[in-house]
Amino acid sequence: MEKVVGIRFKPAGKIYDFSSGPYVLNVGDKVIVTTEQGLGFGVVATPPVPLDKKEVKSTLKKVFRLATEKDVVQREKNIALETEAHEFCQKQVDKLGLEMNLFAVESTFDASKLTFFFTADGRVDFRELVKILVRQFRLRIEMRQVGIRNQAKMCGGLGRCGREICCSSFIEKFEPVSIKMAKEQGLSLNPTKISGLCGRLMCCLTFEDKTYKKLKERYPKIGKYVITDKGRGKVIRHNVICNRLTVKLDEGGEHETEINQVKLDKPKG
Repeated sequence: MEKVVGIRFKPAGKIYDFSSGPYVLNVGDKVIVTTEQGLGFGVVATPPVPLDKKEVKSTLKKVFRLATEKDVVQREKNIALETEAHEFCQKQVDKLGLEMNLFAVESTFDASKLTFFFTADGRVDFRELVKILVRQFRLRIEMRQVGIRNQAKMCGGLGRCGREICCSSFIEKFEPVSIKMAKEQGLSLNPTKISGLCGRLMCCLTFEDKTYKKLKERYPKIGKYVITDKGRGKVIRHNVICNRLTVKLDEGGEHETEINQVKLDKPKG
């Protein structure tokens, strides 16, 4: 029976499905696979499972073979080439005065093509730069402009939580993030406190969004009037983690109490 295995080409990158063929593979094994750009060096991210042909819309490419020590050496040479290309390209960008932020270079496994990743505020005329790179490396050159979130994912770093940023450690694709999620979780709306290294809203705001929405279903909305053991007042804050809410009393002052200790009341007038 044919089996499908998940292969990842770079840390926290997307997992692609391949046919495992005759090979017995385990998570962490290094393999050479067939891709649209030729052979590629990848790592097994998910173990082989029986192929469900109903779920597969196209023919899967196959694992070509297990990676050898020679392949590992070739990958190390590619990394050295990428480093050299990045340094050279950055010097040319500065020399040409191009308004672009070059942050990564990737080589195909056979070192026949270099892809240069950059961010920019608008379109960049890099035709002269490409000519210089072709003359220098004698390889196919591709310039790829990406968004700021993709830059953070590829470069990595530490978030304000002190851990490696989520997008470069395990998130495979970006989900929509909105300021409403921060409001739902009672977080400060100060952009510097809810933004990640990329300057966009932190991806982790999506992790607990559904949980907060579910927990808040039994809470009276902000602005509603309730009756507490201290008297009548208006709800001004929720603390769903502690199962409590804060009420601004009609008689003055604030009172924090458990959710099961209040009941709804209609506003006066």
